[in-house]
Amino acid sequence: MILPSRRLVIVVRADPVICGHSGEARNLAEVALTRGYDDVRLLTWPIPALQAAGLPLKPLDRLLPYSPGITVERPEAVGDYRVPDGRHIAGLTGRLVELLAERVPTTCLSMYLVPHTTVVNDAVAAARAAGYAPDVRTVAKAVGSDVTNVIKSCLRDGRFGAATVLFTTFLASDEVVAVSEYTRDEIVLSAEQVDAHCGTRFADECRRRVTVSYPPIDASAYLDPDPAAVDAALARRGLERGGYILFLSRVARAKGIYDLVIAYGQMRCRDSVRLIVAGTGPALEHVRAMSKEDDRITFLTDVDDREKPLLMAGCAAYVLPTKPEPDFVETFGIALAEKMLAGGGPIVTTLTGGTGEAVGDTAVLTEPGDIAALAETVDRVVLDMPEAEKRDLARRARDRAMLFDRGVVFDSLFPSAAPAAAVG
Repeated sequence: MILPSRRLVIVVRADPVICGHSGEARNLAEVALTRGYDDVRLLTWPIPALQAAGLPLKPLDRLLPYSPGITVERPEAVGDYRVPDGRHIAGLTGRLVELLAERVPTTCLSMYLVPHTTVVNDAVAAARAAGYAPDVRTVAKAVGSDVTNVIKSCLRDGRFGAATVLFTTFLASDEVVAVSEYTRDEIVLSAEQVDAHCGTRFADECRRRVTVSYPPIDASAYLDPDPAAVDAALARRGLERGGYILFLSRVARAKGIYDLVIAYGQMRCRDSVRLIVAGTGPALEHVRAMSKEDDRITFLTDVDDREKPLLMAGCAAYVLPTKPEPDFVETFGIALAEKMLAGGGPIVTTLTGGTGEAVGDTAVLTEPGDIAALAETVDRVVLDMPEAEKRDLARRARDRAMLFDRGVVFDSLFPSAAPAAAVG
């Protein structure tokens, strides 16, 4: 058997999960093929397990293919049915041990500390204990909900033992990164609280070691969409350019969808632009029910990755009025950066969490949770903003979003072009 010369393994919730980090994994994997890695693997969950978890999923028949050289592995559960989560984790960990046993210089990136970084740590420890001497470097990326959901819930509930496990799991990796400056700051703040209660010293290590790696976006998929393709996509949906406000995101309270639907009922512009809600999520059915009497609101639950930039490019405004909730805070805003690349009408959003790092000064801002202000802001953008100002916002937004192109992000996250073995 001919072994590869260099391998990248990403442990993540991959497609078909509707999640910004599944897109991150895809983009990093594609760039890796151009940076000297000849074997790239996404280690993820069986599709029936994802379906059983109730996660929002893309249509399975419309998933974009990966390039040759990228392998998506979905190890089956190990053992009987009595401990379902443990069985699947055992499958992931065991498969990674098998890959490390091949002694190919390997970089392992995990997104989500629990359970994916745990899987990597356990697999590396097992491979070393077995005498395989793996040539491996581990990178743990704290995505937003690692902090805003998991660690924060531990602190709220006084579960400091669980918080201690999370920090030791994270800091056991060779490199530790956060998805935004906001997330990094929240990591340090949370570590300070754990230290104060437990006498640990996590905060100093987090300040010293945690760096920032923004979400990588395939800019080429969004820049300069074919006008004919935009028009055709809109025609299929019964839409026309500039004839709709677009909400394209996970349909959840923290994304501000309730505020937007209520505000839309108060907008002066509703007579000239429809509201398109594109996406799925836990609030979808409730929002649909509360909107059933408004024939100006349309819900699209089957938008795939090809159609997304086309809908963005044709909208009169893209509105994401995200706001902080106990279980979620927007730690960057991948959809915002994608929209900045696609063009179309201005972005209306809020300064929540890390959204300011995404949009800079290229969006029109409103206060989180202020429904009246949201309605007024969208009206101003759609009805009163001069075209020259819209063009200026679009140009500056596009320039800023290029900072998040997947090639730029990859080279910052994995700066060495030399094989991992040469580092040792």
